[in-house]
Amino acid sequence: MSFVSGNCLESGTGETMKTTMKELREAERPYEKCLSGGAKTLSDAELLAALLRTGSRGETAVELAGRILELPGYEGLSGFGKIPLERFREMRGIGKVKAVQLKCLAELAVRMSKAAAGEKLCFGDPATIAGFYMEELRREEQEELIVLFLDAKNRLLKEKLMFKGTVNASLVSPREIFVEALKIRAVHLVLIHNHPSGDPAPSREDVRVTERIRKSGELLGIRLLDHIIIGDNRYSSLRERGLLPMQADT
Repeated sequence: MSFVSGNCLESGTGETMKTTMKELREAERPYEKCLSGGAKTLSDAELLAALLRTGSRGETAVELAGRILELPGYEGLSGFGKIPLERFREMRGIGKVKAVQLKCLAELAVRMSKAAAGEKLCFGDPATIAGFYMEELRREEQEELIVLFLDAKNRLLKEKLMFKGTVNASLVSPREIFVEALKIRAVHLVLIHNHPSGDPAPSREDVRVTERIRKSGELLGIRLLDHIIIGDNRYSSLRERGLLPMQADT
């Protein structure tokens, strides 16, 4: 009886011989498994291996994929999208071309998730807004503040990254936000920003930023609808939490 272990075939007698991806039993090769049982039958490492196509010296593509998914500090699929390009290039068996392919794969996954969420997007529903931006923002290692500029019927006029770094009331400028809002004749705003810690609970500074922008908007007749904070597959809405005063619809 023989079984596969790493990049070797081991027999019941303890005899070991080196093997390659092509020598593995067809049922255990990603391409053949996908053809016979569908992509859903592949493990995370096998899916990644099918895209990598080749491993490195003495290592199959599946083993290389497993090593990528176990990279300290970036473990699993949730960490895969956060791996910097240069960190990929530092890994044995990954050159410039594979590093670029892996970063493009991660970005494609984000865009696919965002496109799917966009089909259900409603700017009056915090859950659908959070779902739309979740994959894009939950992987970011710095805080980003995005402003959605809406018309009177809550249709999106423009989305703009307004700030990157620590989001607090002393650094975020309402002036920049409202100059942009007046330029495109926006009537409503939605703020979105992420917490790299993964915990979306609003901080004291988050509340201060929200209140400062809300009050500035009141003077100009531009209403702040919500401030949504993205965590790791979780979100907080200051409107839902009662931290953003409700206003009569206009």
